[in-house]
Amino acid sequence: MPAAWGLTESLLLLGGGVVLAVLLQGWWKTRRARPVAPLAGGDAAGAPAAASAAAAAGSARVEPSLGASPEADLTVPELPALRSATRRSVRLDALIDALVPLVLDGPISGDNLLAHQPPSRRAGSKPFYIEGLDAETGEWDTPSPGRRYSEVQAGVQMVSRGGALNEIEYSEFVQKVQAFADAIGATPNFPDMLEVVDEARKLDAATHPLDAQLTLTLRSNSVAWSLGYIQQCAARHGFVPGAVPGRLVVPAAEEGAPPVLSLAVDSQAALAALGQDAQASAVRQFTLSLDVPQTDKAAEPFPAWHRAATALADDMDAVVVDDHGVPLPLSAFASIAQELEALYGQLEALDLPAGSPAARRLFS
Repeated sequence: MPAAWGLTESLLLLGGGVVLAVLLQGWWKTRRARPVAPLAGGDAAGAPAAASAAAAAGSARVEPSLGASPEADLTVPELPALRSATRRSVRLDALIDALVPLVLDGPISGDNLLAHQPPSRRAGSKPFYIEGLDAETGEWDTPSPGRRYSEVQAGVQMVSRGGALNEIEYSEFVQKVQAFADAIGATPNFPDMLEVVDEARKLDAATHPLDAQLTLTLRSNSVAWSLGYIQQCAARHGFVPGAVPGRLVVPAAEEGAPPVLSLAVDSQAALAALGQDAQASAVRQFTLSLDVPQTDKAAEPFPAWHRAATALADDMDAVVVDDHGVPLPLSAFASIAQELEALYGQLEALDLPAGSPAARRLFS
């Protein structure tokens, strides 16, 4: 009887752990669905000003609107441990990744590493990476055939627009890295799960309020537009077709970087245009967006966003409105510009300047 009771007790504890993990995952999903604190501002008269934030697909969408603008909205918790973390490799970054050194008995070939990498390098919604220290160049890099590596490390991203790394995701990461380590004869040195998850939550709390997209709407003053007409007008201002029907972008100067601006029409109208249905593809408005953390401040994305909105409105006989359909005065853009300076400063204070590789990964 004592042996049977011990087995029952163990099963109960195991079942309780599974239920707790599921509840934690559900709690995090619910938390990520909450509305984001507004990033907004007003002029001295309390007129329409800056931007209001709303949760959209797990990220903040900032649209010119009415609202108050307490500066406290941009206050970020101090994270000295995160900011002082060693950032030593090309892709992995100790500021946003939980790093796992894989201790080797001796140098290992890139071919061996590639042959045993997990087929899927994701843990839940979080990507993870494997890097090696090239024995010849002394640089960290992704494994390549024909190279030899004296050290190997893995790392899982602690925060994305989907939220902070949770216990279930970290456990999946540990399992995949352990299997990889066993296959190459390495010993992984995993950080404590509770410490990693706590760090992830702190980083998420600091960066989530700074995840902003500036979005405005151009609405026709008279006749509806065809998709072809929108494309023709937008092309004069540097827009090119995007990967998705009905989406146009201003590409970045840096190859492979996210676009500076995005222009989007209703997806149903875009698909109707592909089917040559002129009636269904008539468009009376479209949006113009700037993803703030994804774009380098030095590229002057906000002036580009403002100029594109003004020029397109003039060319197409349109009015620029906020998410409530209220026309935007010039003073609104001035207020938004001031708020952006504060936001850029907060990102830089966290060593995550807009457009940096770490910021692009974290805000994705």
